[in-house]
Amino acid sequence: MSVRKLKRRFPRKEQPKTPFFVSIAGNIGVGKSMITTMIGEVFGWQMFFEPVINNPYLEDYYKDMKRWSFHLQVYFLSQRFEVQKKILEDPRSAAQDRTIYEDVEIFAPVLHRRGCMDDRDYENYREVFRNMVGFLTPPDLIIYLSAKPETVLGRINSRGRSCESNIPLDFLQDLDAAYEDWIERAPSLCPVHTIDTEVINLRDDDEVQTELLELIREFHLEKHEKMGGS
Repeated sequence: MSVRKLKRRFPRKEQPKTPFFVSIAGNIGVGKSMITTMIGEVFGWQMFFEPVINNPYLEDYYKDMKRWSFHLQVYFLSQRFEVQKKILEDPRSAAQDRTIYEDVEIFAPVLHRRGCMDDRDYENYREVFRNMVGFLTPPDLIIYLSAKPETVLGRINSRGRSCESNIPLDFLQDLDAAYEDWIERAPSLCPVHTIDTEVINLRDDDEVQTELLELIREFHLEKHEKMGGS
């Protein structure tokens, strides 16, 4: 369904006034940016994307993970913390491509286990995150997109980013295993809705898109009512 039709299905004037914060989680190439864009455009919310364009470390990182992992992860952590501040300070609702928690729960541990981040850098990184935790507000809802590592590798290759052209399959497999572990614990932060993108076509299935947007609207309305909205 086109964005125009979805906007008519979910008119902005009917949205609750209470701000709502949804984050899209999942492996590289699983489709987070597409869903973030759809949510933002249909509901008219702020959209925050992972800093890939003009990222000063990403290209070097994929060429030499051991050399640049710590630098990249600190950069991502800093950027996402800035996003968290903007979301908290702005009265508008927001959709975010990847949560700050995935940095410390998924990427940093995987890079550490793979020998791409030594013990000293890893502990330093985790200490930085621990110092940030008290200033963080979890999303109101996490949408977790899952897919097999082989599938996301194909999607990565299809989108044709030169810096991602040599991502190894075993790295995506390690990330996938870390995601499956974390997503079991993530509901302690906030509600989590999982979508298996192997069987659910979020890109092209009108009914699926509508169901997802309806789900978000229901969570948004529930928060509004809890906050005493009318």
